[in-house]
Amino acid sequence: MLKINRDNLRASHQLTWFVIDFLMLGLLIINLTLIIWDSIYNFVAVQNLLREHLPAAHSAYNPVHENFIFFDMVFVAIFLSEFVLRWGYSVKAKVYDRWYFYPFIHWYDLIGCIPVGSLRFLRVLRIISIVYRLHQYKIIDVTNTRLFQFFYFYYQAFLEELSDRIVLKVLSGVQAEAQRGSPLIERIQDEILYPRREMLSGWLSERVAQAAQQGYVPNRGALRVYLEERVDQALAQNHELSRLKYLPVVGGTIQDTLENAVGDIVANIIHQVLEDLASTSNHAFIEDIVNVFLPEPGQEHTISPNKEALISLVLEIIDAIKDQVQVKRWRENLP
Repeated sequence: MLKINRDNLRASHQLTWFVIDFLMLGLLIINLTLIIWDSIYNFVAVQNLLREHLPAAHSAYNPVHENFIFFDMVFVAIFLSEFVLRWGYSVKAKVYDRWYFYPFIHWYDLIGCIPVGSLRFLRVLRIISIVYRLHQYKIIDVTNTRLFQFFYFYYQAFLEELSDRIVLKVLSGVQAEAQRGSPLIERIQDEILYPRREMLSGWLSERVAQAAQQGYVPNRGALRVYLEERVDQALAQNHELSRLKYLPVVGGTIQDTLENAVGDIVANIIHQVLEDLASTSNHAFIEDIVNVFLPEPGQEHTISPNKEALISLVLEIIDAIKDQVQVKRWRENLP
């Protein structure tokens, strides 16, 4: 329901003009309604239908239809008078830089007054301009009306469908260019990723440290037991080591000592590597890996495995973006 904000109406200091706006709005609605009805009445089938079923209505409106141009000219006279009045006010108030700017800016008001069928419907633009002016001054709020929400919803749906198709077309073109060996991949590697090697190294270092801390530190004991069991099984299957037990007196002792030593060495090495990865000291290691995958610009002139991996990464990222673009947000608001 369209409501009038009386407080803003009084505070605008243009009460007279807004009253005129409301009067013109009512007259325009009445006039356009008559124009539409007279266009429908112009069909002989409609006239015959009224003559048969509503003879009183036919008799009452037929003189209006025969002299419709006269009745329309009454509305035109009122509209032109209001147009001239506003033109004079704009000249007096110096709304525009030149006195003759007003009819050019409000051309639809002037042309809509021409009593020709196709031009009469330009008066709809006048209704829109009045409603927009009232909405701009917050006298009315058209966004709360069901009609506005209905058209706005499908307008947004249309824009989303149109923009989605355009974006998907562009992204598909980018994928095709990347697969054909476009310079896009080199630009991504040399101009986007390479200057941000330190940022990538820091981010990867933090992620690796976080993953190691969450996955390794709470399971340190279980991991050590698992490693020792694996080492014991591997050593038990080693034929050279199993021959030590045949040494007189000290064979079994040497074998047990060697198995324990190897198990401790392997477990300690693995634990040290994981502890290094779980700490900030892993930054240099991660940085070296990043430097291998992102060499300095100009060093690679052929399609290397790193370049192929980058192409695959870009294509997968674009596929993920396309999947997200295909999500129809406007359907989520459907009742």
